Amino acid sequence: MRGTGRGFYPPGKGVPEEILGIARVERDSAGYPPLLGEIYDPPARLYYRGKLPDPTVPAIALVGTRKPSAAASLQALELGREFARYGIPVISGLALGIDALAHRGCLESGGSTVAVLGSSVDEVYPASNRGLARRILAAGGSLVSEYPCGTGPRKWHFPQRNRIISGIARGTVIVEAPASSGALHTARFALEQGRDLFVASAGLDSSLGEGTRRLAREGCRVISRAAEVLEEWGFEAAALERNGGSRVQAGGELKNASYGGILAESLRRELDV
Repeated sequence: MRGTGRGFYPPGKGVPEEILGIARVERDSAGYPPLLGEIYDPPARLYYRGKLPDPTVPAIALVGTRKPSAAASLQALELGREFARYGIPVISGLALGIDALAHRGCLESGGSTVAVLGSSVDEVYPASNRGLARRILAAGGSLVSEYPCGTGPRKWHFPQRNRIISGIARGTVIVEAPASSGALHTARFALEQGRDLFVASAGLDSSLGEGTRRLAREGCRVISRAAEVLEEWGFEAAALERNGGSRVQAGGELKNASYGGILAESLRRELDV
């Protein structure tokens, strides 16, 4: 069931899910994202508006700080555009900063993007990104949450939802992250889930990029362009762009699993989680 993209009802109105265009999918049903079902603690149920991404096409998560540097802002926007041109869905969290820029870049190139929320899909947070959420739905993307209708944002929801962001995607790019950034929770989840983890070059020279630099020192590949991720996955980027991503298929070995467990445990200790 697709969302209408016409707006979001105020909380507490008791509007039925079907009127809001909200669907749900259970963990043991055929429509559940297969990669997400492989993680240690997948949500028992997902609520969503719009269209979930094609499970046969690998997706990329782009995440980072809510207050990015100018260079990281530009790179997040451009990476979103590039992945969209290759037909790769972009997964992020609809937060201010890097997340919103990644979604916007993807939309600008006509791509499909998924916003995983720390609230229910009828109470989009932050309110300033509700217009962006409507654009995501209108473009054929989706809003996703494990929380039932009427659930507002809570502080602990956001680290928890990060496991879904990385769990849906084949790989995650940390665009820019300070030492205590919530994006590092997503990095840890990605590693624990055996996903590929990359860091963007813009975060290396920034005063806001200590977390990014640490990941690079620990062995995460630094990327400047979407094509570098696709080449890591064994795809020919030029051919994919010519074909609008139609030749991209899921599968292939995930490269970072060999050191992921060690780095994930190190991040866990530093983040005290």
